[in-house]
Amino acid sequence: MTKTTATFPLILAATLGAALPALAADELNLYSARHYDTDERLYSDFTKATGITINRIEGKADELLTRMKAEGANSPADILITVDTSRLKRAKDAGVLQSVDSDVLEAAVPANLQDSDNQWFGVSQRARIIFYDKAAVANPPATYADLADPAYKGMVCIRSSSNTYNQTLLASIVEHEGEEAAKAWAQGVVDNMARAPQGGDTDQLRGIVSGECAIAVSNTYYFARAIRTDVDGVSADIERIGWVFPDQNGNGAHVNLSGAGIAKHAPNRENAVKFMEYLVSEQAQSYFADGNDEYPVVAGFKGNAAVQKLGEFKADEVDLSAVATKLPVALEIFNQVGWE
Repeated sequence: MTKTTATFPLILAATLGAALPALAADELNLYSARHYDTDERLYSDFTKATGITINRIEGKADELLTRMKAEGANSPADILITVDTSRLKRAKDAGVLQSVDSDVLEAAVPANLQDSDNQWFGVSQRARIIFYDKAAVANPPATYADLADPAYKGMVCIRSSSNTYNQTLLASIVEHEGEEAAKAWAQGVVDNMARAPQGGDTDQLRGIVSGECAIAVSNTYYFARAIRTDVDGVSADIERIGWVFPDQNGNGAHVNLSGAGIAKHAPNRENAVKFMEYLVSEQAQSYFADGNDEYPVVAGFKGNAAVQKLGEFKADEVDLSAVATKLPVALEIFNQVGWE
């Protein structure tokens, strides 16, 4: 048995319907927006344990959703795995997922990290926290609200409003504080930006090293990766960077997810349920933690040494399914305050 891996541009989304086998007792068709080499071990070990071969199509999340909608009832997809609550919500709203009744998933995944209708479940998580230049910032922000404090004017580097991590962060603020407070916060962050939003999370960390900004917002796994491996523009000067898990005396640090759901028309549904349950097993949770510097969703598992170096923290336990409903409001706020 062999494993099929493919990538594709959006233009081909509606033309590749025959790229995967539709139904076979020993196969699973996975549409994945995760692009981490370390995930290979997840797939190979699942096949070794079950005899089920994973045929994999990789692409950007929006491309995969477009493809699944275009394929409709003829879609060979069994599983969609993607990053962040915003994309999981888009998949649910697009009608390409189905509810899953699994005692294993219900017991393993905390209620706030799964869809209210069981259409998606978190499988790994990352905290979105504050980093700062230890030489330039004597009193770093302790909360997300502090990022909007005029005391930090011209100091903050953060990604664009099109970034799903920022969208979900702002949506969580809407859920906690209401629309007006969230808008005031977003405006304050825009006013404090050291530069127009640009690049990915690693580029925000590079901004601290280069001196372009004194404060940055990034997911934890980007920084942990720079501890564990050599990341250009960060690792050589990593001792310069300090970090804060925000809101430790309040709601706790915001976390975002990698999550998965079973496709609405999954031809290999039984195999899909097995794979979903495997993703919350001890073995798979260890791979997420050890291989990609993420936090497990299952209680009792810790991250790797690089992640553990960041220390223990209180996570925001807000219901991410509820946060997902606030995403349209968050996008409107970004537009209103001119967050590029």
